[in-house]
Order: sequence, then C-alpha cells, then structure tokens
Amino acid sequence: MKGLELARQYYEAFGAEMLQQQFPQVLPYLAIGLAGSGSECYGYDDETSRDHDFEPAFCIFLPGEDVVDRGTAFRLERAYAKLPKEFLGLKRSRVDPVGGSRHGVIRMEDFFLEKTGSPDGELCVEQWLSVPEYALLEATNGAVFADPYGRFTAIREKLRYFPEDVRRKKLAGHLLLMGQAGQYNYGRCIARGETAAAQLAVFEFTQSALHSIYLLGRRYMPYYKWSFRGLKHLGALGDLAPKLEYLISSGNASGEAEEKAALMEQICACIVRELQAQGLTQLQSAELERQAYAVNDTVADGDLRNGHILLGV
Repeated sequence: MKGLELARQYYEAFGAEMLQQQFPQVLPYLAIGLAGSGSECYGYDDETSRDHDFEPAFCIFLPGEDVVDRGTAFRLERAYAKLPKEFLGLKRSRVDPVGGSRHGVIRMEDFFLEKTGSPDGELCVEQWLSVPEYALLEATNGAVFADPYGRFTAIREKLRYFPEDVRRKKLAGHLLLMGQAGQYNYGRCIARGETAAAQLAVFEFTQSALHSIYLLGRRYMPYYKWSFRGLKHLGALGDLAPKLEYLISSGNASGEAEEKAALMEQICACIVRELQAQGLTQLQSAELERQAYAVNDTVADGDLRNGHILLGV
C-alpha cells in the first residue's frame, strides 16, 4: 500500500472520530492530509522507502493562533499522540512537538514558511525566482483529505505553479546552459582530451535539460533523486529519459563521444519543437543559445526581461 493511501485509511479509521468527538469546536478550521517531504507525499514510495519515516500517520494543519490557540494546539498534539501505535502491521514513530514533525499537528503558517519563505503563499518575483522548485513542490504535493475552512487549500492554489513570466525567464536560463554545455563546451573538452571536464559538461547539459522539460511540462521539478522518476508524468518530452540516462552513465571514448554529441543534438531538437509548439519561439534555429534569448524576449515584465538571462537559474 502506498503511503498516501495508508495515511488516508489511518485518518478515517482513527483520526476522524478523535477530532469529531474531542475537538468539534475547532474541527471546521482544520485541514487534514499528508504533504511535504518524503517519497510518500509524491506517490514515489516503494519497499526501499520503508527504512525510515514510513508509518501510519497524517497531518493536522492548523490556522493561526487567532483561530486555534496554543492550548488547543497542545491538546490536539496530545490526542494525536494517543492514537493507535500500530495499523495494518506498521508501527508509528515518536511524534515531535507542534511544527517539528512531518506528521501530526503543524501550523499552516509554519509549514508554508519553511517550504517557501512565505506563511501565506504570497511570493514576490524575486522569491518565485529563488525558492527551489522541490520546495514549492513539497508545499503543493500529497493530498488533502478534508479542509472545510479552505485556507490550506487556498494557499496551495497560490503556489500551484510559477507565474508565466517566471516560467519563461527560468526556461530561458536553462536553455542557455544546455546550449553552452552540450552544443559548445562538450565538443571542445573532447577535442582537448579533457574527458573529466567533458563529463561535467554532460552533467550540466542533463541537469538543465531536466529543468527545461519540467518547465515545458508546467510541473515543478522534484528533489534530484526523484527527477528522473517524475519524467514519467511529462508526456512526450518525458520519453527523453533513456537518452538523458545514457548521457550521464556512459564514458567519453572516441566512439561514445560522437554518439553522445549526436544524442545531445537530438534532445535539443526535441526541446526546440516543443518551444515552437507552445508558441515560445518562432526562431528557426537548432542553437539553444539563440533560442534562449528568443524565449527571454517573450517575458512581458520589462524589468524581469531585461534582467540577466540566468536570473532564474
């Protein structure tokens, strides 16, 4: 059973009754679900995931102290801690105090502040550009089982995805890095016999290619260890995963180097076709560096458009 379903069943079996019987006065203001860090919040959990932080558990997200005071929060935490310690053969771990755990009682403001730097989901352009994508994803992943007050869900909706200008700025930067690393620097490193530097160029190309694919798919890129797994949800561009895996897992001997250079050009061509399909460029060029500046020119906000092209990287 996946962690999200385990959390839902545990809440329905024990949590819902506890809240209804012991906290009817604040229940209308609580959000119940599972979100944040951990493979189970992405739906990526498997047998390997169960070696740590995998347990029957859920989150009770509280609004501010003007709605749910400290005393009530403390009693909620105590009541949550008294829920059955085992469910479907799985044992719960010790619960930390309010706001200090992935599960249990957590203030909404604390949750979003930790993930995004904003307690209410209001981000300025600079924050949108600088907050890591995996952190934005952790603020919006998982599932909400109940949210009658609606505040938790409303904040998550604000953070659902980048504003379009920010998406384009970030995309332009990663396209530039892809072009420089894969279409220019890789070949020069190989020509000099610098195979270690060549592989660094491959890593740079692959990393920026992953970012570009997620940006074109309008999805936040998860933490690096799940970035390839997440490609399965990104349609045609997600099918580039085997090519990208080959790039970073193969060597740079003469025959391999030629194959890798050709493969990077194929990946670039796929990216350009998607740029054109989305109306992000009309430029007929295989050079990603040129395409990067063409995409940057489509940013509507003048200040953002005129900022350094790598501002969002």
